[in-house]
Amino acid sequence: MEVLFGVHPVTEAVRTRPTDLDHVTIQSGGSPRLSDLADLCRASRIRVVSASRDDLARMTRTETHGGVVAFLRERRALTLEDLLTSPPSTGNHLLLALDGVEDPHNLGALLRTADGAGVSGVVLPERRAAGVTGTVAKAAAGATEHVRMAKVTNLVRSLEQIKRENVWIVGLDERGSQVYTDFDFTGNICLVLGREGAGLHDLTKRTCDFLLSIPMLGAVPSLNVSVAGAVVLYEAARQRRLAATPVRDQPAPKPSKPRKGLGS
Repeated sequence: MEVLFGVHPVTEAVRTRPTDLDHVTIQSGGSPRLSDLADLCRASRIRVVSASRDDLARMTRTETHGGVVAFLRERRALTLEDLLTSPPSTGNHLLLALDGVEDPHNLGALLRTADGAGVSGVVLPERRAAGVTGTVAKAAAGATEHVRMAKVTNLVRSLEQIKRENVWIVGLDERGSQVYTDFDFTGNICLVLGREGAGLHDLTKRTCDFLLSIPMLGAVPSLNVSVAGAVVLYEAARQRRLAATPVRDQPAPKPSKPRKGLGS
């Protein structure tokens, strides 16, 4: 059974897959937001149970549960084929692959950014990486209910499979030869981000078609992976939005009057 906690993740779960929820436990005497969530659950015919803040902390093993915890069936896991065979609404894929991101808060922040930037699918390794837990869902503020995610056993083999679908594999590396703003993100792209501190594995780097960098103007050589991912994904979103916007016909410039100059 899947456990979610926090107002945003539970609210999105109630809205998107109410039939999966077994019940929702809400802190007694909570805030008006919790009361609104309880009303939403009841309107969706989901059983609501009251409990103390300490009981919720024991259920979730954290003090930052937000006053609510939901118990629901685990969603069906997607495969890489599911991501590749489902055409994105924009016409071109913008995939995100994570090469061993271990911090659940970083993973949650990246999934939230992926949702906001229009990523069509996220590729996650099954081993040596953070899983999609309640902590991740809370950090993602409900985005885990909307981002399409596939778990793979071997990331490098999966990247090779993505390549065969005519998708460019683009890694982010502080020693990358090309600045990210100079790259064309309007085609089929899979952005690959590496581990906290260590970055991309060597074999992953060799699998990439391009390695991009983010210029750093201070003494620190790189950004946190979730921040770096947000910077590059929103540059990709900006380029793709501009490419999809039709250029309006500009009025022809009015002819200027002849100007007299020397020798006239």
